Amino acid sequence: MIARIRSGWRDSLALLFALGDRRTPAGARLMAALALAYALLPLDLLPDLTPVLGLADDVLIVPTLLALAARTLPGPVLTEARTRSLRVQRRLPWLIPTGIAALLLLMALGGWLLWRAVSG
Repeated sequence: MIARIRSGWRDSLALLFALGDRRTPAGARLMAALALAYALLPLDLLPDLTPVLGLADDVLIVPTLLALAARTLPGPVLTEARTRSLRVQRRLPWLIPTGIAALLLLMALGGWLLWRAVSG
């Protein structure tokens, strides 16, 4: 199960890198955009409040769209994107704490600016 999640993460990250390549076909870009929109927008085929089925459609539709997008990628683009994905994953143990620290710093700065605006 863990290996399947890791390969899914690697392929999703590789697809993200491949979308930035100019050799990526428009169909792959469209499929990935649809998957992202479906995952982020509040409109679903089945509302998320529906027990089990509301989340099941997200779990089925988004990976299916991503897999279709990955299948339309040219071989060299996918290979280069997977290589970039593996490089990022090797640095990931350092990137996550750094990202969290940056987010906390931005939140603290925003809180301080808000406090300054309200108090003075």
